[in-house]
Amino acid sequence: MSVKPSAGHGSELEWFKSSYSTDDGPACIEVATAPGTIHVRDSKHKQGPQLAFGAQEWAAFVSYAAGH
Repeated sequence: MSVKPSAGHGSELEWFKSSYSTDDGPACIEVATAPGTIHVRDSKHKQGPQLAFGAQEWAAFVSYAAGH
């Protein structure tokens, strides 16, 4: 999987979504990294709520998700 930056939206974070994502897909997320924190948002509702995870919690989630 590769990532590509999302279009600029005036955020200090640089958001990425999977190259597998399409503009008409029903469920995509975007991810941005900051020192020690991973941010996640809905790519279809960029101004909506965001989640933030510590690096260890994100690594645990990715490991779990890759196994299922």
